[in-house]
Amino acid sequence: MIRNIIILTLNDLAIAFKNKTIYLIFFIPLFVFLTLNFVDQKDATVQKIKIGLIQEETYSPVIIKSIEAAEKVFTISRLANEEEGKRRLKEKKIDGILIKSEREPQRLELLVLEKASFQTLAIVESFSALQMAVEGEKNWISDIKPLQNNGIQKQTLPTWVLMLVLLVSFIIIPAQVAEEKEKKLLLGLLLTPMREFEWLLAKLFSGMILIHLAVLFLHLLGKFESGNSLSYVAFIGVGSFCFSSFGMFLGFLCRTQASARTLGFLFYLPLLLPSALSDVSQKLNAVAPLFPSYQFYEPIKAILLEGGRMSDFSLEWIYLLLVGLVAYFLSYWLVKKRWLM
Repeated sequence: MIRNIIILTLNDLAIAFKNKTIYLIFFIPLFVFLTLNFVDQKDATVQKIKIGLIQEETYSPVIIKSIEAAEKVFTISRLANEEEGKRRLKEKKIDGILIKSEREPQRLELLVLEKASFQTLAIVESFSALQMAVEGEKNWISDIKPLQNNGIQKQTLPTWVLMLVLLVSFIIIPAQVAEEKEKKLLLGLLLTPMREFEWLLAKLFSGMILIHLAVLFLHLLGKFESGNSLSYVAFIGVGSFCFSSFGMFLGFLCRTQASARTLGFLFYLPLLLPSALSDVSQKLNAVAPLFPSYQFYEPIKAILLEGGRMSDFSLEWIYLLLVGLVAYFLSYWLVKKRWLM
């Protein structure tokens, strides 16, 4: 009995090696470790805080001199008006704006992108340390006002949408394509009058429909409003086209369903985590734009939380469209070559 158990165990391990499933055992801990190193920065105190000051405002000389003296902590950006500051804040070119408090003229209000963020906490802690060193117990900041004044459920919605889109595109679609190759169903279909591009379009449309249904079901369950609905649906469509095409391409690179799931997961995490965690790490915020998922995530977040429009993100949707077209034509080339069939 023991001998049989050992033989079966070794056989399962051999299958895991053959199907490349064993790669996940090494890849997932390694990727999580690297991501945590980006997020949990040991040199976070070295990063300068970019504070915006409005030229029209009259600030307390003590506060301004203190901020200018703390040049290792703060970088000052002069702003023409509050509207310019809000625009640069949304673009993440500055971390916060100081404006005079209407109720307490001698104190300031801090305008930030998100109130519940690590960056806001860093600003408040830095100001607290500075004001304690200069004036003791007196507080300079009377209130913190966020641009994105949404509940925690609404703020996390873009991350869940990104997760659903990538889940369908990189876990479900590659396995479906590989299954039809593995069971010779695709070869059988291509012996009929059906042509390659028809099969590819059908597979692409099914992936896009699944993504739209998943996102719609999420909104119905959470009773979320989509803000600018037309822009939101249009961007979901462009993103689903891009990532569904990418998922089909990955499916054609594999011979079996198991290897397709493994390969899909190897792309799933690197596309999900850097984009979703870009708000809590300056390093990830610099790396994330290199991924197509970030070009989808940021516009979706702006549309849902800030009332953005698709016309504001022309470069992003053109980029996603081009990536999707490249992946689609690569898939078409592989099916014409009968790759691994």
